[in-house]
Amino acid sequence: MAGYPRGVVTLVSERVGQVFVDGHRLEYTEYGAGDQWVVLLHAQLFPRRMHQPLARAVAGAGFHVVTLDLLGHGRSDRPQDPKTYSMTAFGEQVVALLDHLGAEQAVVGGTSLGANVSLEVADAAPDRVRGLLLEMPVLDNALEAGLIAFGPLLFAARFVPVGVDLVRRVSRAVPRGVVPFWTGIALDTLDQRPAPMAAAIHGIFFGRIAPSSKRRRQIQAPALVVGHPRDPIHPAADAAMLAGELPQGRFLRARSVLEWRARPDRLNAEAIDFVSRCWSAPQSDRQAR
Repeated sequence: MAGYPRGVVTLVSERVGQVFVDGHRLEYTEYGAGDQWVVLLHAQLFPRRMHQPLARAVAGAGFHVVTLDLLGHGRSDRPQDPKTYSMTAFGEQVVALLDHLGAEQAVVGGTSLGANVSLEVADAAPDRVRGLLLEMPVLDNALEAGLIAFGPLLFAARFVPVGVDLVRRVSRAVPRGVVPFWTGIALDTLDQRPAPMAAAIHGIFFGRIAPSSKRRRQIQAPALVVGHPRDPIHPAADAAMLAGELPQGRFLRARSVLEWRARPDRLNAEAIDFVSRCWSAPQSDRQAR
C-alpha cells in the first residue's frame, strides 16, 4: 500500500467549493491536490461529510479527493419538485462537477445511493471514469427492503410534516462538536425539511434505480464492490452479483455492516490500493457500448 503507512496520519488541505447545475447550487469539499481525482458520493439522505474519514485517508495517500452533496442533500439546494431527483440526474451532476473541476477522469464511488449514482456516471460518460469504488449498491434483491425502509419516511414527510420538523429542531439543538463523529453524521441526516425530503425519496424510488443488467455488463472500468453481511437493504448478494456482471469487477465482503465506520483500516487500505491501481494502470481503449 504505497504512500499510506499504517499508523501514520497525513495532513491534507481541505477546501469547500460550489458548482451550479441547471440553476441549482451544489456544494463539495476538496481534499489534497493533483491530477489523480477521486469522487466520493454519500448515501441517501446522508451528507457528504460521511465520507470525510475515507476522503482524508485517500488524499493522504496522494490523491485529489472530492466529496459532493448531491441535489437535495447536505448543504446543496433542496428543491421540492420530485422531477428534479433521479439517478440519471445525479449522474449528470457528477459529470458537471468533473467539468467544473477540470478533471478529465476520476475514480468515482460511493455508498448505497452513491454507488448507484457512480454506475450512472460510468454508463453515461465511460471515458470520464477511471475506476468504480462501490459500497452497498441497491439492486434487484434490495428494492422491497428499500421501500419498506423509506416508505414510512415518505409518508411522514407528506402527511405528518410537523414530526419531521420536530426531529429537525431537536437534531439542530445538539452541538456537533460535543458528540462522536458518526453521532454527528446521524444528527445531520435527521436535519431534513419535509417537502424536499419527500420529493427526493419520491423521485429516486419511482424512477430508474440503476442501469440495467445488460448495460452494467458493458461498463469497462475496473470496479471494487464492497458488500456487507446481514444488511437487508444492501444485501451482499447484490454486491456480489454486480461484481460478477462488471467485466473488471471484484467483490470484497466486509466483516460487518459497521466495519468501514468502526474499524476502517482494512477497507481503507483496500480502497487506497484499488485507487492506486486504477491510476497506475494504462488506460485501455473503451469497448463500444
